[in-house]
Amino acid sequence: MKELKSGQDLSKIAEGKIRKEGGGRKRLTNLDSALVKDLTHIMDENTAGDPMSLLKWTGKSTRKIADEMVDLGHPMSAMSVCRMLKEMGYSLQANVKTKEGKEHPDRDAQFKYINEQVKDFIKNKAPVVSVDTKKKENVGEFKNAGQAWRKKDKKREVLSHDFPNLGIGKAIPYGTYDVQRNKGMVNVGITHDTAEFAVESIRRWWKLMGRQEYPGAKKLLICADSGGSNGSRIKAWKLYLQKLSGEFNLTITVCHYPPGTRAKVKIL
Repeated sequence: MKELKSGQDLSKIAEGKIRKEGGGRKRLTNLDSALVKDLTHIMDENTAGDPMSLLKWTGKSTRKIADEMVDLGHPMSAMSVCRMLKEMGYSLQANVKTKEGKEHPDRDAQFKYINEQVKDFIKNKAPVVSVDTKKKENVGEFKNAGQAWRKKDKKREVLSHDFPNLGIGKAIPYGTYDVQRNKGMVNVGITHDTAEFAVESIRRWWKLMGRQEYPGAKKLLICADSGGSNGSRIKAWKLYLQKLSGEFNLTITVCHYPPGTRAKVKIL
């Protein structure tokens, strides 16, 4: 305003720009170095989404987040929170029909307990793994989504139908993901997704990767969903885990997520 009222030739001062270099209101992150750190801390325990994807979302409103930031000594509006969340990879998500009946009153407490267990193991430099059976795949000349570079008019021909009897078998991938090292291993079975197969997959991860990454470790935390081969009610899962524990002298702790949730875990 002062420059405009001064009557000076601003084109020479600003080199053709509307205002001088560095003019305008500064970004909040430039004025407050702890802003991003505190916002990240607030969002950590309220973030959903696939850890292998860049898409994340939260159930908290921007107004509530802004109120918490103000309480921490960072005066900012809900709109500023919205802009920062977009820069951090968050997005607005529509409602999805996933609820089936009344939720358990301690459901949120279960997630918080698992989170505390993960942080405690990591603090003590003990391994934390997330395990899950991935989508079973028919093996054979079946059509798969996606594209590949091939020479012109050299398209790969596949079967019109994906009937299992047309293939050579079924692949059952079982994933073991190391949270701290951000490394994983997939063990592929060809018969059935059983508790013995699940524990054998964890055994192979420990032999090939785990004991090299964590020499001298005496305990292991396994995060898993509540169904399938590693279900919380499967007695064989507990039996074979006990055998694994005795074989490598490991104290194994298993945290099962509540029903209706997937076995995804991140450091919070």
